[in-house]
Amino acid sequence: MGVRKSKIFEVYESDDFRKRKLYTANLVPGKKAYGENIAVQDGIEYREWDAGSSKLASLILNGCTNTGIRNGDVVLYLGSSTGTTVSHVSDIVGKEGFVFALDVAPRVMRDLVFMCEDRKNIAPILADANKPDSFKDRVMEADVLYQDIAQKNQVEIFLKNVKAFLKKGGYALLAVKARNIDVTRNPKDIFRQVRAELESHLTIIDFRTLDPYQRDHCMFVCKRQ
Repeated sequence: MGVRKSKIFEVYESDDFRKRKLYTANLVPGKKAYGENIAVQDGIEYREWDAGSSKLASLILNGCTNTGIRNGDVVLYLGSSTGTTVSHVSDIVGKEGFVFALDVAPRVMRDLVFMCEDRKNIAPILADANKPDSFKDRVMEADVLYQDIAQKNQVEIFLKNVKAFLKKGGYALLAVKARNIDVTRNPKDIFRQVRAELESHLTIIDFRTLDPYQRDHCMFVCKRQ
């Protein structure tokens, strides 16, 4: 079967030998972001979205039907790394949207800066997400906050940034890496603890573990009331 719309806004899918594949429509046709496969159908170029390299793609393939990310949204992305997932978020929000992509590591930020030469709806920010005051003058209020940070206090960082930057009614997605919080504990216990902490501040609208694509990871999709 060919590429078709999925249940997720601006995300597409196909079935290849019973394996479901995800795609986003390429914002900059003719340009790849990280060596991904390309499919062309009806004059539109689609970039394959690998769940093994993206927790957001893993979330969708594991059954999430609403990530909260829409065309035209402003997204604050914390923990952008080299920009694999950021590039697909860039496709989703489109030319009318914008992505503030933040990371603390200069090495990965260099790769992201090169990507932004083609993708004009991404602003790379070299900063520490644990210190929102240090970059508050470089971002704007966000429709969506997405965090993928491998630090022990990742939940604290998430909540600080939600309070500082997320619009009321906005969506907040948190990728939880259990082993970075406590390597000695059962990941399920950590996920329960995180859920209880988040529920005192946000409405949780979806929760998924990310196996088999990402081991000992889960994703919370939340909404700020």
